[in-house]
Amino acid sequence: MVTWRELWAETAATVGERTEAMWLCEVAASAVDRAEFMAMLDEPATERMIAHLDAMLARLATGEPLQYVLGQWSFRHIEVAIDRRVLIPRPETELVAGAAIDKARTFEPSRTVVDLGTGSGVIGLSLAAELPLDGTTVWITDASADALDVARANLAGLGRKGRNVRVGEGPWFDAVPADLRFDVIVSNPPYVEAGSTELDASVLDWEPAAALFAGPDGLDDIGTIVRDSYDRLVPGGWLILEIGAGQGAAVRDRLAERGFTAVEIRRDLADRDRIAIAQRATGPDPLARGAGTSPS
Repeated sequence: MVTWRELWAETAATVGERTEAMWLCEVAASAVDRAEFMAMLDEPATERMIAHLDAMLARLATGEPLQYVLGQWSFRHIEVAIDRRVLIPRPETELVAGAAIDKARTFEPSRTVVDLGTGSGVIGLSLAAELPLDGTTVWITDASADALDVARANLAGLGRKGRNVRVGEGPWFDAVPADLRFDVIVSNPPYVEAGSTELDASVLDWEPAAALFAGPDGLDDIGTIVRDSYDRLVPGGWLILEIGAGQGAAVRDRLAERGFTAVEIRRDLADRDRIAIAQRATGPDPLARGAGTSPS
């Protein structure tokens, strides 16, 4: 008989990190939370639990990312299930979600927001979880049916606030009704240059390529969203994008060319370009035929 205290120590010796070892043991033990796991440290593990832990360690040994091995991850105030069908949620994206939540809160008494290319659903479901229950509508969309299966599973775990969430399948705005206008549009689109050598092997080998790469300069999908978002925002509405390090100037130019105002490029905790924020002007679309001219 081996206790969880002993298994935790053995696992830490194997993975070289005590906190990660605890996460693995918590999942293997089916602990509801940290407190429950700590309370069972001196209890013996069952054969099934030990087998589960051994299987996870074997997957780690192949190079599979810890988040996929665990099958779950924390993002802001929610826990989500993840697997290889979706990107691993990252701290930088939490900043993107926070920016979208802050902008959405400025709309009263109601707000309609969309998370384009939602993947596991972390941005859109965080919006639903943190914005007021009354008056909030959140759309989550993806072109990948597999990704939406993951997002729907996470939506089911959101509880009462999940009633505010709508799901659409398709590329970008094809996934939502054509007549719908949004107060906030947010997206973490693919933005890695095709053929980039800067990604870690664990990312290239395990995470979905379709959610990573976007043409020779990484701006193909960002360009599409910038182009189409203007007409899908209410006057004064906000577009918020996660972007790649070093893409700030190019994205700023595209937003300005499309007619967005209040353009801002925010940097992440590592001081890299990470979030583009821009507002639709309250006047006519500057690219619309005849905008800003007087009739002859």
